[in-house]
Amino acid sequence: MPRTSMSTPQPRSFPLVTAHHDGSRRYVSDPYPRVGDAITLRVHVAAELGATRVALRSTPDGDQHFEACAQEPGSHWWSVAVPMVNTQLGYRFLIDTSTGALTLNATGLHAREVTDAHDFRVSTDPAPPEWTRRAVFYEIFLDRFAKGEAATPAGEPLPGWAILTEWDEPVAHGTPNGVRQLYGGDLPGVEQHLGYLHDLGVTTIYLTPFFPAGSNHRYDASSFDVVDPLLGGDEALKRLTNAAHAKHMMVIGDLTLNHTGENHAWFRNATADATSPEAGFYLFSHHPVRYECFGGVRSMPKLDHRSDILRRRLFEGAGSVVDRYLTSFGLDGWRIDVAQSAGYSGPSNRTLTTAAQTVATAQAARPEAYVVAEHQFDASSALAGNAWHGTMAYAAFTRPLWSWLAETDIDRHWGAPGGHRPYTGSEMAHVIDDFNGLIPWRSRIHSLLLLDSHDTPRLLSIIGRDRYLVALGLLMTMPGIPMIFAGDEIGTTGANLEEGRQPFRWDPVTWDHDLRRRHQELIHLRRTLPALYEGGFRWLHTSDDVVIFERATAEQVVIVQAARRSHAPIPCPIAAIGLLGSDDLTAGANFPATGPALQLWSTTRAISGQD
Repeated sequence: MPRTSMSTPQPRSFPLVTAHHDGSRRYVSDPYPRVGDAITLRVHVAAELGATRVALRSTPDGDQHFEACAQEPGSHWWSVAVPMVNTQLGYRFLIDTSTGALTLNATGLHAREVTDAHDFRVSTDPAPPEWTRRAVFYEIFLDRFAKGEAATPAGEPLPGWAILTEWDEPVAHGTPNGVRQLYGGDLPGVEQHLGYLHDLGVTTIYLTPFFPAGSNHRYDASSFDVVDPLLGGDEALKRLTNAAHAKHMMVIGDLTLNHTGENHAWFRNATADATSPEAGFYLFSHHPVRYECFGGVRSMPKLDHRSDILRRRLFEGAGSVVDRYLTSFGLDGWRIDVAQSAGYSGPSNRTLTTAAQTVATAQAARPEAYVVAEHQFDASSALAGNAWHGTMAYAAFTRPLWSWLAETDIDRHWGAPGGHRPYTGSEMAHVIDDFNGLIPWRSRIHSLLLLDSHDTPRLLSIIGRDRYLVALGLLMTMPGIPMIFAGDEIGTTGANLEEGRQPFRWDPVTWDHDLRRRHQELIHLRRTLPALYEGGFRWLHTSDDVVIFERATAEQVVIVQAARRSHAPIPCPIAAIGLLGSDDLTAGANFPATGPALQLWSTTRAISGQD
């Protein structure tokens, strides 16, 4: 939401909603233009701001350019048509008022000069796939979801790392055995529960790695050539994607471009022969005993993307790993592990080149392929141009949400020293704005929103059930693609990473059925209300315990209130007056004062130019 800049975030209220622009179609005529196209940009400036003139400032070919905006007749909307001169258009609005000049950029209103970093952006890069707009993802940690009826082939030997574990045995969290326990979840198990997932309402399954490896998480692959026989092998993956597509569901895989496992054939060749092509795949400082690795873990040697042969085998062009599983196995895309480090070592930084080549390969193999990157912090450099379609929004959504709802120092869960005090609702909103203000709107709405994942504790264990429902509501109503970690919907707990990976409880007696129903209802709203899957976004109010925001298209408005505790009544915003029936919100009404709770109001009607 637009706001006046200040060093310390302060509560914001409805009278401060005075100017707004975002990248949705209500404000940008074509969010996916080509070079040479003209697009119309619109900004809404409320009457109380007293605007006398509005101009657009952009930087075609790197130089400043100013274009006057015209006020649309009988309204508070201003618009201007501009050409796409370059592949990226960065712009801001300059607003003259009777009390001084203001600048509107992606972080709000400012009464001072600002950098280009938070300018609004439109890109000519190939559009992310259309199907993701209405997608709801479901992450499955393969070893812990379900055992298929045709599980591990008879006589298939267990790898040396594995400790066979019964489904109802506890996870050995906090011990070396935590990554060695093999519960036996597999791909046939996922296929046999597609009906469950379809009934829940999810549209896309995200599978953690399915390659042979040296651990139960399988991020230390020993081969990219085959699907792990313990998971059912190649044919099991093909059957799963075919069965999912028959139910109009998508499946994306998980691939590590940053490293392999120490038992990978490439690394064995590399250490055995310093003159082999594979020796150039890794970063040896003293062959064969000293090499770079991921996170200091020697069993995960890091890959060197300067090798042409490596790139062609792994992610560049036909026949690569990225290509083969899309064309021959039916995958619909990839999640890329630790993408911020892939191709980055010392003075060599190929992360953006790797991203562009990976996405190009995926879309050449399957034009509607979606490629999303894991990125735990500021991902703006990888989203500002021709790179990933989106990232997992840990920094732009997950962590600020945790910090507001947990009201504790959440950094102990993320491994950061020092920590920080919990956020108020206003501070949470500022953090979300600051991160999202650095990226194009298209990147924001094609990034994954998540409450937790296989890499975190379960949020339910951190904040409790009442506040978890508030978090779930925000997951399904804010801009981005919502993702559920398997088991969240039935009340799975886990106060640390390994414990959060406990096997799915398939006995319905153990489920929180009301929680599952709430997931179904909110997923249905997310998939069926246009304002939620393609509408713009603006904050209407933020304070310590309450945030209220609007999602809107030209035909529909959805207003969401999220409260972490009971609070004083909040006057109904002007934007909501008259939108709903007299039994809901009307002029002079107050937003409910109860909490923790999430409330949602929606209407479908033509929105006048005066709004």
